[in-house]
Formats: sequence, C-alpha cells, structure tokens
Amino acid sequence: MAINENLLGGPPPTHLPDDPEPRELLANDTPPADVAAKYPTSSLAWAQLADEAYERGSVVESYAYARTGYHRGLDSLRRNGWKGHGPVPWEHEPNRGFLRALHGLARAAQAIGEQEEYERCSQFLKDSSPAAAQTLG
Repeated sequence: MAINENLLGGPPPTHLPDDPEPRELLANDTPPADVAAKYPTSSLAWAQLADEAYERGSVVESYAYARTGYHRGLDSLRRNGWKGHGPVPWEHEPNRGFLRALHGLARAAQAIGEQEEYERCSQFLKDSSPAAAQTLG
C-alpha cells in the first residue's frame, strides 16, 4: 500500500499548508475581523468570527462568516489536491480553520432551520475528520 493511501484504498489525507500568521495574530488577541481583513483567505479567521457571532446570538451573521470560511477552505483544499472527498485530518493544525468553519456552518444552519444543510455539513464534517466532529461536538 502506498504511504498516501488510507486502509480502504481511498484518497490520501489532505494537509493544507501552514499559514502561521493568522493563527499567531488570533492567539495574540488580534480581533478576528482585523485578521480576516488582512488575510481574507484564512478560514481560521472566518471560523473565529462565526464562533463569536454565534456566542452573542447573531446566528445569521455567524452563518455568513462560517459560509465564507467554508468556501475559502474549499478553495484551499482544491488547490492542494483534494478532489471533493477524502480525509481532512483535524490532527493537522492548518486544516482546523476549514473544519471549524464547516462545523460553524452546520451549527448556524441548524439554528436558522436549514435542516438539509445542517445534515449535509454535519455528515461532511464526520466524513472529513471524525476527530473534528467529536472535538467540535
């Protein structure tokens, strides 16, 4: 078996390249809106905005932020060889922004009554990374 194949012969895991600047800014309490403005392709910044909006009860705003982070993440995944399915491991820290945005999109979709999108995103998260689905709950 090739090193990049999983045990079932599916596609190899996708590991996004590290982009430490947005992560470091967020870790140093730079407002997520400032990070997203400086690094608009950072799913992590959009996911943080989605989480903060959700926590303050701004569910539609959370949905919009999460959708932006999700789509930015899909763009990055595709640029890095992802073909629309396969593992996106939570254990690889640069993948976490996309996975958090996907979780945030599912959560906000459920909150606004978009049951089909909630189910689709929840399943996508589980399929991409069971560890992320469990961690993000």
